Amino acid sequence: MAEFIFNNPVKLHVGPGKFGQLGNVARQYGKKALLVVSDSTRPTGQLARAQEALTAAGMTYAVYDEFMQNPLSTLVEAGANLAQKENCDLVIGIGGGSAMDMAKGIAFCALNEGSIWDYVFGKKQAQHALPIILVPTTAGTGSEANRTAVFTNPETHDKKGLVNPLIYPVASIVDPELMLTLPKRVIAGPGADVLFHALESYISRNAHPFSEMLSLRAITLLAKNLPRVYADVTDLAAWEQVTFASTLAGMAIDCAGTTLPHALQHPMGGLLDVVHAEGIAAVYPAFMEYTWSAAPEKFAAIAAAMGVDTRDMNTEEAAYSSVKAVTDFLKSVNMLPSLTELGVKEEHFDWIINNVQTTMKVVMENNPRVPDAQTLRDILQRSL
Repeated sequence: MAEFIFNNPVKLHVGPGKFGQLGNVARQYGKKALLVVSDSTRPTGQLARAQEALTAAGMTYAVYDEFMQNPLSTLVEAGANLAQKENCDLVIGIGGGSAMDMAKGIAFCALNEGSIWDYVFGKKQAQHALPIILVPTTAGTGSEANRTAVFTNPETHDKKGLVNPLIYPVASIVDPELMLTLPKRVIAGPGADVLFHALESYISRNAHPFSEMLSLRAITLLAKNLPRVYADVTDLAAWEQVTFASTLAGMAIDCAGTTLPHALQHPMGGLLDVVHAEGIAAVYPAFMEYTWSAAPEKFAAIAAAMGVDTRDMNTEEAAYSSVKAVTDFLKSVNMLPSLTELGVKEEHFDWIINNVQTTMKVVMENNPRVPDAQTLRDILQRSL
C-alpha cells in the first residue's frame, strides 16, 4: 500500500433535524457569532431559525449577507472588518459553497493583517483564525469538510483557493432537511459538482487509498440518488445520501485536490462570472475524452460506480464507457451547457489558457494527462 497521511479535524453533526442544534453547538466555541449567509436564507426562514437558536443558547450575533456566486476578496475583507468591529469570536456560514467559503475567508482575515492574496500565494504565513461553523444548504461543494476557500480578485480576475488548515471548520451541521425546497437548478448544479469533486479527486495524481475510498463511495451514492431528488425534491431518504456524498467528496478533494476541469473553470469564473458547476460541466465530455486513456483502470472503476455493467468489458472498454455514463448523467439533470451558452467566446481563449498555465498550473498538473496550450484550446473549442 502507498504511504499517505490522512487528517480531518472537522466535527460533523449529520442527519435530519441537526440544524436545530446550532445554538448548542455554537456556544461551545464562542459568545458572539458573525452569521455569514447566502441570500436564500431569508426567504426560507433559515436565517431566522439560526438567530432564534443562538439567542436561545445565550449568544449574540451580527449578520453579514453581502453574497455573490463567485465571491470577491473585497467582500471577504469587508466581512472581516465587520467581525472585528462587532467583536465577534466565531463565524457561522449558512448557505451554499460561496457563503461557506466567505465564512472561512472572513474568519481568516479577521485575525491576519494584509491582503488575503499574500496568504493564497504563500507570501505571508498565518497563525490564527476565528473558529468556524458551517451549515450547507445545498449539496455540492463539500466546503463544510475541508480547508479550502475560493475567491476572485476583482483587480486581476484571478480565481484561486486559499488552502490552509486554519480554515477547517471546528464543526459542521449537515442536515438534509435544509434541501427540501431547493429549485431544480440548485439541485442539479451543486449535485453535479459533487460528481466532479469525487471523480477528479479519484483520478488525481495526489490520490491515495483513503481518498480513493471516499471518492468512489461519493460517486456511487450520487449516481443513485441525485436523479431521485431532482425528480422529487421532498425525497428525504435520497437527500440523506446526496448530502453524505457531498461531504465525502469534500473530504476527498481535501486529500487529493481537483484536476483539469477546475483549472479551466476558475479562469472563466474570475473573468466572466461563470457559475462554477456549469462551467465545469461544459468542458467535462471533452476533458474525459482527453484523459481516460491515461488512467484506464480508474476510469473503469468510475464507470462501475456510475452503474455501468462492466463485467463483459475489458479495461479499456469499461474506461471509455465512463465518458458516456457521465455525459448521460449530466444530461439527465439538465447540466450539460455549452461554453457559448455561458458567455465564453473564442476571444477569451488566450486569457483563459494563460491563466490556466500560470495561476491554475498546480491544479492542471494534478491531471493524469497534462495538456499543452494547443490541447487546452482544443478542449475549449470542442466545448463551445
